[in-house]
Amino acid sequence: MENLQSVEQYNALKEQGKHVFLFTAGWCPDCHFIEPFMPEVEEKYSEYTFISVDRDQFIDLCGELDVYGIPSFVAYNNGEETGRFISKDRKTQEEIETFLQAQ
Repeated sequence: MENLQSVEQYNALKEQGKHVFLFTAGWCPDCHFIEPFMPEVEEKYSEYTFISVDRDQFIDLCGELDVYGIPSFVAYNNGEETGRFISKDRKTQEEIETFLQAQ
């Protein structure tokens, strides 16, 4: 999974193609919980490009998007937000895949 480098990159990526932004942080135990199975999720949903967004590095962007809990997911298709799975709760692989299937 690629790491977001700038807000400009975020704005460009969300406008073209199918992207899922994963909001996370190094100190977040629930974020580390999903790490082992995320490569499998990425492979299963390869129509999306997954981008990791460090909440602490992009705190203003998180505020703009109302992302206050992590890990959280926001999906886009050619500039249109298609869904969000945002909460402070631990997420299972099944819950993440159910979210992605609905997009």
